[in-house]
Amino acid sequence: LQQAIHEHPVVLLPSHRSYMDFLLMSYILYTYDLALPVIAAGMDFMGMRFVGEMLRMSGAFFIRRSFGGDKLYWAVFSEYVRTMLKTGFAPVEFFLEGTRSRTAKSLTPKLGLLNIVMDPFLKGEVFDVTLVPVSISYERILEESLYARELLGVPKPKESTSGLFKARKVLSEDYGSIHVYFGQPVSVRSLAEGRVNRCQFNLTPRHIPQRPGEEINHFVNDSAFRLVWAQEENMVLKPWVLLASLLLQNHHHGQKGGTALEELTEQAVWLRDLSRQCGAFLHWPEHAPPSEVVSSSLSLHQGLVSISEGRVHLALEQAGGQGGPEEKLLNQAVVVLSCASYRNQALHVFLRPALLALAIVTSSSNNRQEVYNSFSFLRNMFSNEFILCPGATVQDFEEACYLLVKTGALQIPQQEVLITERGHRTLAFLTSILDPFLQGYQVVCRFLCEEATEALTDKQFVPAVRKFIIKHLLTGTLRYAEALSSDLQKNSLAALLRLGAVRRVKGGAEQGTLKVNKVMVNSLEDTLGGKLPTQKAAAARL
Repeated sequence: LQQAIHEHPVVLLPSHRSYMDFLLMSYILYTYDLALPVIAAGMDFMGMRFVGEMLRMSGAFFIRRSFGGDKLYWAVFSEYVRTMLKTGFAPVEFFLEGTRSRTAKSLTPKLGLLNIVMDPFLKGEVFDVTLVPVSISYERILEESLYARELLGVPKPKESTSGLFKARKVLSEDYGSIHVYFGQPVSVRSLAEGRVNRCQFNLTPRHIPQRPGEEINHFVNDSAFRLVWAQEENMVLKPWVLLASLLLQNHHHGQKGGTALEELTEQAVWLRDLSRQCGAFLHWPEHAPPSEVVSSSLSLHQGLVSISEGRVHLALEQAGGQGGPEEKLLNQAVVVLSCASYRNQALHVFLRPALLALAIVTSSSNNRQEVYNSFSFLRNMFSNEFILCPGATVQDFEEACYLLVKTGALQIPQQEVLITERGHRTLAFLTSILDPFLQGYQVVCRFLCEEATEALTDKQFVPAVRKFIIKHLLTGTLRYAEALSSDLQKNSLAALLRLGAVRRVKGGAEQGTLKVNKVMVNSLEDTLGGKLPTQKAAAARL
C-alpha cells in the first residue's frame, strides 16, 4: 500500500461488518504514517452533535444514501470525488457493499461510487487508479445482538451522540482479536485491458456527466464482484466460526440435549481440516491442544452458548425468558441469528461445494449433465444471497468438482458423479449448511402462494411474511428460526422478481404492489423442495 500510494491515486475498499471498520482503517494508516483517507459516510452521521464535525475533520464527507434522479447532486458529488482522486491529496475510501452487512455475508456490491472513481481513468485524466480490497475480520462483533434484532424487525437505533456515550460499557467486554488484511492492489488499467474501448469518451467534453453505457456497466459490475470476492478470500476465520456452524447443525438435527464437549472438539478438528482443504484462511492456534482452542472460543462467546454437565448447546433456554410463546421464540431467534452470522463468515469457503452437494442430492440421477443442470438452477436461485460472479457457472461447477474430488468425497469417472464411502459425512455437512436458506426460500414461496393478496406492497411484504413464518415455527411445521431474517426474506423476493415469478406493478419501487405468478412460484418451490431435503431424506440418500 505504501508503494501504491506513491504511484497512482488509491481507492481503499474495506469490507463492512461493523461501525468499527472506518475507525480501524484510519487508525492503522495513521500508525503506519500514511495519509489518512477521505471517507464516504452516510448522512445519518452528519446530524450527530460534535461527532459529525469530528468525523468531517478526520476526513469524512457525507453523502445521501440514494441520489434519486437528482442530476445536479450527482454531477457535483462525482466532481468532488474525482478532484480528490486526481490531486492525489489522500486515498479515497468507501464501502463497496454500501452499508454494513447485518448477517456477516458479503452484500451485492453497489456500483455508484465505483463508477465515479473509475471515471478519471476511463476519460484519460489519470494514467491509472489503484483499488485496494481490505478484509476486516472480527472474532466477536460489537453489534452482534443489535444486528439480530434488526433482522427480526426491531428498528435500527438512530445515531446520536448521547447513544454513543451510553454505549461505552461495551468497551469493558472482551471481543477477542481483529484481523485486518490488505489485499493485493488492483490496477483499473489492467482490469480494463482489452475490455473497454476508451475512445468513446473522446466524443463529449469530459466535464459533462454521462450515463455509462452497457459495456461500461458490465465492466464495472464484473470488477465489483471480483473485488468483493477478493475481500471474502482474505477474511480470516477463527475457530468459533466452525463451532457456530456445528452447533447450529447439531441443534437443527434435534440434539436438544446439546453436544458432548469431546464430540464437539472431534467435529471441529474434522471441519478444520475440511475447511483448509477447501482453501479457508483459518487462524487456528497450532501450539494449543484442540480441546483448549474449543474451550477458549466457547468462553469468549458465552452469551450465545451454555455448557452444563460437559455438554454444549445454544443458550436458548436463558434467552427465552418470560413472556408469551411468540416473545420467547423471538428472543431465541436472536441467539440463532447471532450464531448464524458467525457461520456465514465461512460460507464463501463452502458455497460452491455445498451447491454441488445439494445438486447431487436433488437431481434424479448421478449423470454429470443432470447434476450440472441442478447446480446451475440452485446457483441462479441463490445469486442474490451469495457473491457469485456473473457468468461464471461453469467455472464454479468445475471448482466445486475439483474440491470435492480433492477432499476424497467424490469420484467423477467419465460422465458420472459418485459419492465415496468417506464422502457421506462431507456431503451431509455441506447440504446442512445450505438447508436454512433453502427452507427459507421455500417458506417465502409458500407464503406468496397461500397468503399474498392482490394489494400486497413491498412495504407490507416483510411484516406479513414474518407473521406467516412465526405461525409455522410455533406449530412446528418449520424448523429454521433463520427464516425470520429479513435479509433472507428480501433476497428471496429479489430472486423471484429477477426470475419473473413476481412482478412489481405501478407506482415507484417503494409503493408498487407485487403481482405473484402463483403457478411459477409453486413450481420453483417444488424444484427447490420436491425431491429435496428434509435432512433425514437427504441423509438417507447419502
